[in-house]
Amino acid sequence: MNTFGNEASPDTEDSNLIESRVHSDAIEQFKIWFEEAKTHNVYDPTAMTLATASPEGAPSARMVLLKSVDETGFTFFTNFASRKAEELDANPKASLLFWWGGLERQVRIEGDVKYINSEKSDNYYHSRPLGSRLGAWASPQSKVVANRQELEDAYKKIEAECEDGDIPRPPFWGGYCVVARVIEFWQGRANRLHDRLRYTRQEDGSWKIERLAP
Repeated sequence: MNTFGNEASPDTEDSNLIESRVHSDAIEQFKIWFEEAKTHNVYDPTAMTLATASPEGAPSARMVLLKSVDETGFTFFTNFASRKAEELDANPKASLLFWWGGLERQVRIEGDVKYINSEKSDNYYHSRPLGSRLGAWASPQSKVVANRQELEDAYKKIEAECEDGDIPRPPFWGGYCVVARVIEFWQGRANRLHDRLRYTRQEDGSWKIERLAP
């Protein structure tokens, strides 16, 4: 069984992270690894740690789900009144971390954060299951609530008000995009001599690739 702490990792030709074999574009390289994670049945490969910081520099991290990735960046959705959103408003920079343990792979992303447009938020919101759409209205995310019943009652109230199924996107809920400046790919290898390739976005939009010591 492979674990993060293993001294020896599988070291196969297919898993090696070699400069001559990777894509020159970091986003495209991420897509290659992301598809491989799905092919190898990694548990929820969309799960990613989102790290933010307060204006004073105090960090916080939590798991969110990647909803799309393209040349613009990495998109996720949340309540705009949540702690993460408040910190992003004050300090619009973030770091993402993907860990695909079955493949002994990790991807770290650093970048600036921006709102996505309302149309994209609307489209994603209306693609969600009914319960998730109702839950977005019912939950005052990150705020103190008296008990579980308070949440259940809020959900039932929203459910009764939207019996006709017409549930607009809450104005306090939508998407963010992390526009990557740096993306680092980590591949576990034998004897803890792991591969680390760091891509840094250049002013012309190209990516500089550098190898880091493990």
